[in-house]
Amino acid sequence: MAISILVASSDEHFRESVRENLLNVPNSRLVAEYPEVASNLYIRVLQDIERNPDCGLILDLASDPTENLRIMEKVKQAAPHLYIIASNYSAEGELVIDSLRAGANDFITQPVRRLDFRDAMARFERAPKHTTAMQSRLGKVYTFIGTKGGVGTTTLAVNFASVLAQRKHNAVMLDLDWVANDVCMQIGAQPQYTLLEVGENLGRLDQQLFEGFVTRDPLGFFVVGPPDSLENHGYFTEPMFRDFGNFLVEKYDSVVIDAGRRVSDELVMGAMQVSTTVFLVLTQEFGAVRNAQRYLAYLMRMGFNQDQVKLVLNRYDKNAGSDLASLDQIQQTLNQKVFYGIPRSPEVLRAINRARPFVVNREAAPDLDKAFRAFVDKAGGVKKQLAESA
Repeated sequence: MAISILVASSDEHFRESVRENLLNVPNSRLVAEYPEVASNLYIRVLQDIERNPDCGLILDLASDPTENLRIMEKVKQAAPHLYIIASNYSAEGELVIDSLRAGANDFITQPVRRLDFRDAMARFERAPKHTTAMQSRLGKVYTFIGTKGGVGTTTLAVNFASVLAQRKHNAVMLDLDWVANDVCMQIGAQPQYTLLEVGENLGRLDQQLFEGFVTRDPLGFFVVGPPDSLENHGYFTEPMFRDFGNFLVEKYDSVVIDAGRRVSDELVMGAMQVSTTVFLVLTQEFGAVRNAQRYLAYLMRMGFNQDQVKLVLNRYDKNAGSDLASLDQIQQTLNQKVFYGIPRSPEVLRAINRARPFVVNREAAPDLDKAFRAFVDKAGGVKKQLAESA
């Protein structure tokens, strides 16, 4: 049986050591790396366990043993069957006992010796495996990020949230594009409260308070985004988003995020790291394809993989001329299959001008509506794809 490992550590040398030692363990692979042992670690672990139910986690305690033990305990509570190997420079009896109490199944010291690592993998391999795909109790997070301005990122995100709401999902839509701030414009909303108020109330935030001051679209999903002014971006920080994100995935079925196009922004990166899926939106314009290539390379360097990052080709035209890239050219250039193609339709612009999602008026563009709902089906894994445009 193959050995699948997750590793969580803020120490690049430790993660590199795990990678190197796995090369000496037959039939082993590193599924995911988490470069930070943070409070939202359990969210990311649960998402990877869904795809790899038999994996184990190596968790580095060294940066802050007390806090990291608390984080490990939360991971174990969320995934009781997960096999956890704790690690630290010291193997003092009290720390090892505390690790076992927090949920660790094994313990290895640092620097990691090859023989100790191999023995730990052998013990993991002999341990009973929970091989049934686990359905997380947490809500799913879908983040849309554009490869350039004007590719339709906000439009896809808004309509994605709208379809989920039409299907009675308890959904939240977040706008993290502090420059454009287009979500509310596309649904005709004028919110009184923004992410600034969320940040100010994080310490006492509960579902009733949250739903009491954010906007609710007529379709049923909740909406919150930045203020209209541009001066306050720094106030709602990435650590704030971690706490807010934890709250959202525990209370709601789905969270849809319009991340704009600032892929290296700390707040956007925090959102992508807890996302079930990151949709990288592009068009057939050569500039968008080039940027998609750069974005993908960056995300892979940041620890994402192709299971997490999906290419969505907006305004797709099978009969595009030489001024646009073909589907084959895009897939060859990006070395990745396009997950879905959303067809071009004049109804999209009309819907934006009406300030309502195009999925509200299904008869106006039935082909677009059918294709887009099939995209939502495929993205959520609800059922087999109905009609793929690409």
